[in-house]
Amino acid sequence: MSQSLVTAVRIDVPDEILVGGRWRTGAGPVLEPVDPATGEVLARIHGASTADVEEAVAAGERAAADPAWRDLLPHQRARYLHRIAELIDANAEQLAGLQTANTGKTLTETRALVASAAGTFRFFAAALETHESALTPSRGEYLTMRVHDPIGVVGAITPWNSPIASDAQKVAPALAAGNAVLLKPARWTPLVALAVGRLATEAGLPAGLLSVLPGSGSEVGDAIVRHPGVGKVSFTGGTETGRTIGRYAAEKIMPVTLELGGKSPTIVFPDADVDHAVAGVLFGIFSSSGQSCIAGSRVFVHESIYDTFVPRLVEATQRLRVGPGTEPGTQVGPLVTVSHRDQVARMVDTARAEGGRVLCGGEVPDDPELARGSYYLPTVIDGLPNSARTSQEEIFGPVAVVLPFTDEDDLVVAANDTVYGLACGIWTADYRRAWRVGRAIQAGTVWVNTYKQLSVSTPFSGTKESGIGIEKGRQGILSYSRQKSIYFGLNERPLPWAGIG
Repeated sequence: MSQSLVTAVRIDVPDEILVGGRWRTGAGPVLEPVDPATGEVLARIHGASTADVEEAVAAGERAAADPAWRDLLPHQRARYLHRIAELIDANAEQLAGLQTANTGKTLTETRALVASAAGTFRFFAAALETHESALTPSRGEYLTMRVHDPIGVVGAITPWNSPIASDAQKVAPALAAGNAVLLKPARWTPLVALAVGRLATEAGLPAGLLSVLPGSGSEVGDAIVRHPGVGKVSFTGGTETGRTIGRYAAEKIMPVTLELGGKSPTIVFPDADVDHAVAGVLFGIFSSSGQSCIAGSRVFVHESIYDTFVPRLVEATQRLRVGPGTEPGTQVGPLVTVSHRDQVARMVDTARAEGGRVLCGGEVPDDPELARGSYYLPTVIDGLPNSARTSQEEIFGPVAVVLPFTDEDDLVVAANDTVYGLACGIWTADYRRAWRVGRAIQAGTVWVNTYKQLSVSTPFSGTKESGIGIEKGRQGILSYSRQKSIYFGLNERPLPWAGIG
């Protein structure tokens, strides 16, 4: 990364957070987000405290209940979402550069994520304008309707790996449904969420409807989840944290959406187009430096093509360009922090101890130009059973485990033999097989002859320990709403039970 960009980012980030409609210094500990490509501190920001959460909840309750917001017609509320989308587009390069600086992602990826965030606000604005209540079939002398009300104040806790897209996927539908939102970005990557908060303020969103509260999960996240005034939490992150949120939610009888971990299988059948399959497997596991919940980290290859496919995969992996996200040719950027890179390296060492063979990668690059960053080479491992720890645990880094298979039924059993159920990729020319296997795999999303293609119009969910609830799609608005039934009596005579008339 050029020094000029680092300096610009540092200067352009004031020590302020958004609390209940006011930009001010947070009362929590100082956060020092780092550029993973250089190790340089980008900014010093006081994060939120539990007192800041209290203030944000109180302001959110007032803002959500204010008739000026509560009574807006859907198309009027949608205008705010459209304005935010327009401002994201107008500031796209700045937002992409900010996210690259804070996460290490390539500019190609962060530009796409910014465009996705703008598209998400537009989609939910359109969905809101066309959102309908429903007349339900009458079963008596009454007219019945199904309508949906706002929850009130909701918490949106987002991860560090794709902040702006994750922020939009929670904030946009929650606002569309009429709620106030407490957005807590990850403590490592708060910068782009704060930037989006400023754009929402510029868009004229009424004060109190959005607070941006960076800080630790153990303090700020915990305060949001446990606060009695927060009526729902949507969380994307690790499974263990999701369990904790689920326990608190059970005590409060509060709905949650949890998008958690994954150890997704990618399956290559003998009739697959090899060029497409190799490219798809590479993209599925090594884009975002493997820091993706839907990464295709278990690669099942039919034994009849295993000895030809795996060398091609390894050769292609070795050709991937590792470097700073600001370099135009970079395909694999640094991991988010040095500590996370070291954790990934320990998992690869575990694979070696389990008897796995590291076919490529498996180490920090020796390029002196990359020495200050948190880089790790794209890694392919084979020789492990599906039961190995490395085959079962989410590594969240550029590490693929390759496993041979022979029988389709046994393959399905092995692919499903995991606590996770988030995604799956299938590479085959046989659409009947793709349908059969795709339906048998326990996953929220199945890709056939492609991978990691996502649309805001298509619902996204997980099974098993990969989470509960739905994000995206028209159902996204409903997930931030309370369902209500309304009955209109049509009977001409009093109800007979009372014996009147």
